Amino acid sequence: MGDVISSHLDEAKREIITAQTGEVMGEFGCLYEQQYAVALFNKVRFDIEGGGGPQPQLLHRKIPLENKSIFSGSLFQYLEENKKWRNRFLFVPDSYNINYFDSKASHDRHLHPKGTINCAGYKVLTSMEQYLDLISSSLPGVKAKVGSSPFLKCATQFPLILWHPYARHYYFCVVTEKEQQKWHAVLQDCVRHANDGLSEENKIQTPAFTDAVRLYRQAKGHYGTWEMMCGVQSQILSNLVMEGLLPELRELISPRLKGKLHERQRNWMLISDAVYSLVQEQCQAQYEVVVQKCEASHPLLEASIRTDMDQIITSKEHVTNKIRAVVLPKAEKLLKVSIQPYISSILDALMEPTSRGFSEVRDVFFRELVDMSKNTLNEGTKETVAQHMEKISMLAFHPVKMQSCYEKVEQLTLEGLQQRFDVSSPSVFVQRAQILMREQMDDAVYTFEQILHQSLESQGTEELCKTIQRCQDRVIKKFDYDSSTVRKRFFREALLQIFIPYMLKQLSPSCASELPRFQELIFEDFSRFILVENIFEEVVLHSVMKDIMMAVKEAAVQRRHNLYRDSIVLSNSDPSLHLLGENPSIDWAGEYGGAQEEAERAEEDAEGDSQGEDGESQKRRRMKQVVSMIQVEGSPVLPSESCMEVPGIDNIPEEGGEEEEEEEEEEEEEENSSPDQNRSASPKATENPPDLSNGLVLKEEEAKPEEQDKEVVQLKGESDTAAEEKGQCDDSQPAVEQQPPTNQEMSEEALPMPPPPEEIPPEATAEFPPPPYDDSGFQSPTSDGAEEEVEVASSKETLQPAEAEVEKSVATAPQAETKTSDS
Repeated sequence: MGDVISSHLDEAKREIITAQTGEVMGEFGCLYEQQYAVALFNKVRFDIEGGGGPQPQLLHRKIPLENKSIFSGSLFQYLEENKKWRNRFLFVPDSYNINYFDSKASHDRHLHPKGTINCAGYKVLTSMEQYLDLISSSLPGVKAKVGSSPFLKCATQFPLILWHPYARHYYFCVVTEKEQQKWHAVLQDCVRHANDGLSEENKIQTPAFTDAVRLYRQAKGHYGTWEMMCGVQSQILSNLVMEGLLPELRELISPRLKGKLHERQRNWMLISDAVYSLVQEQCQAQYEVVVQKCEASHPLLEASIRTDMDQIITSKEHVTNKIRAVVLPKAEKLLKVSIQPYISSILDALMEPTSRGFSEVRDVFFRELVDMSKNTLNEGTKETVAQHMEKISMLAFHPVKMQSCYEKVEQLTLEGLQQRFDVSSPSVFVQRAQILMREQMDDAVYTFEQILHQSLESQGTEELCKTIQRCQDRVIKKFDYDSSTVRKRFFREALLQIFIPYMLKQLSPSCASELPRFQELIFEDFSRFILVENIFEEVVLHSVMKDIMMAVKEAAVQRRHNLYRDSIVLSNSDPSLHLLGENPSIDWAGEYGGAQEEAERAEEDAEGDSQGEDGESQKRRRMKQVVSMIQVEGSPVLPSESCMEVPGIDNIPEEGGEEEEEEEEEEEEEENSSPDQNRSASPKATENPPDLSNGLVLKEEEAKPEEQDKEVVQLKGESDTAAEEKGQCDDSQPAVEQQPPTNQEMSEEALPMPPPPEEIPPEATAEFPPPPYDDSGFQSPTSDGAEEEVEVASSKETLQPAEAEVEKSVATAPQAETKTSDS
């Protein structure tokens, strides 16, 4: 790998990369300094004059994922270094960066991850056909032969591939379709979060940066939406450089690439990733220099703005009127011919899937609350309500439960309009709508939490269901209003993103030559805060804004879109509620969990003190997980240290004889290896290794009470039999439990039966001690279409007969909620 990069990226090409990066960053730096002064002026003016607009009715959570993680679990990852599939443990923290480890034990010991994936700019693919279509375009002019073998052969039929146009690709696979769907939802959420753009809290740097990037691309002739406007500043600037640099390097390097097609494609991807990393380092360093220079001038600029604010505003209005007189007639003519006939059709294309998505958000939220009310009706205690609220509190960040909402918006298409208005892809609007849906869901959940908590504090356990329903109705009304406001703002912004670039592209050739003479009307002291290019864009924006506002207002009247009219403005309708917004997030388990949670917490504190762990380690151990780790029933468990050999390209068999040759290879491996090695290395083994179970085995099925009784009785019989056969075990050795076989596992004759407990040596479990705390905290309630996760085994102690009877009685209760027992 290193030889390929070093041979093709010699000193001459590295100089080309450095020169191209420096040229782009030089132009960007000049634009950024200009836009920084303009953004500072706009920010100071906004602070002085203030801004109106509808007041949101729902509360907003300040730190949504405090002490939470998104997901973790094990799957296979393809290693390009040795062309093998090795089991990896992936952990997704609240930053949405994916950390992958050798095993779960490495993560539990707080070792550094093998790597971290920032998903900005990536696409999640679930089939090799999608991936091969994308990489075939990486080397234009090189056509693949029909039936040619790719450089990658997936270990299972359920792949998960992270594709990036410039950076390294990541290859994963799982063993069942349900696991693929869950991982796909999680990875999509990581990409969605990373592509959300820059933080809007910084009112100066963020608008200055985005305007500078937009103006740079417009100077190069690119006016439309840009898919690679994602990630942090250094990533966006690197994408800006690679947009022009990569085709130049491809013309220089691609003729020198040798070997078969798949080898050339693989080598080119390695070279592209190396170039991207080099460009990103240089962009980061040069961007920091530009920012430091602007920040140093900030105090003097702000003092000048506050001193001459009235004169600056007067001068800007005077220049704006002059430019409007020249630009407005041309803009109105363009509007009448090319924009107005398409506003309603584009608005309908945006509103239909977006409204269905927000409606689905409302339905999912409503179903969760109705399910909680039903269960509270059976067991009317605050502890029961607290258990449900622990699950509902992170509903917005549960990718699997929110997937049905996201899928509604993914149906958005702008066919026939993309070429006319230079819209590269609707994905920009789809991801933005999905982010807004997630924010609205979290605001609704957080508001319901605060209202319910206040109600529970002021009254006892009587009429809990009525209390929940009153809070639910109150929040639903506020959600409907905020949802309407957010959607209308989204429609206006989307239409502006579609029309403004098109209008600028059409008007710039005729207006660009007349703009410089207006710069002479601006005093030199004010020239840093008033730019004719920005005023020209503002005039174009205001010319089309009237038509867009009218179209959205007319759409709000239509009942099918469920939008409020603009005349309905709720301001300070619930002042007592907004006082609750300053309260911290509610710890339902700690406040209403009872003595069991307090005992567990005291036990964790004692373990942390005895082991001498620092505060960060304890925080990571107590971190609760939004999506539970699930071992799908009937699926072979991934061994902790499995490494599957993938044959070379020349040895990949055709589809006809592929299964027979794989069976022969497996038989030869079984004959040449010992029984212990077969048990730990075979990917089809059915026993659960301790490092993957995390102290529990979760099943993703809707189990009936009768089936749960059978499983508990069967588990009780197995534990008694194992105790009689083994006798007294040494206390220092952890007990190993077997998962009770299910109907699906018993029917699969191809899978080997798990060995009896006495055949498993104690050394097999010594390498992976059970974790001190179970972090799979988020369980799915028993609602229609929701997952039910039932815990079967504990990692520290076997289920005794008395405990089995208790578990049996609980399992048969009507309207039973998900059962868990912390390890």
